Amino acid sequence: QLQLVESGGGLVQPGGSLRLSCVVSGFTTDYLAYYAIGWFRQAPGKEREEISCISRRGDRANYADSVKGRFTVSRDNTKRTAYLEMNSLKPEDTAVYYCATSRMFGECADGDYLYWGQGTQVSVSS
Repeated sequence: QLQLVESGGGLVQPGGSLRLSCVVSGFTTDYLAYYAIGWFRQAPGKEREEISCISRRGDRANYADSVKGRFTVSRDNTKRTAYLEMNSLKPEDTAVYYCATSRMFGECADGDYLYWGQGTQVSVSS
């Protein structure tokens, strides 16, 4: 059983930046490098949207069109942490942001996420 905790959300003006972190714990003999990590968001009244995923080694990443060119995902397996750098934020980026891990040895392409964090609120407003 893994536990994920997101942090770094907050209120920011349009055009601003935030960096979200996702710390993963609960390992026994497993390691974060065994899991792909996805980032999601859910705005009020809307369905949850997958916005990014980073491969187990961090050498591949994909992005939703809505964030491509503005958001960057990264990870540091030694710190058991994934990051989502968000730039040029827009009001429509306002949502609760979640991170999630794949199953062990899973890939982003699987689209199958097993463990989830509780989310962190990002609000973009002037």
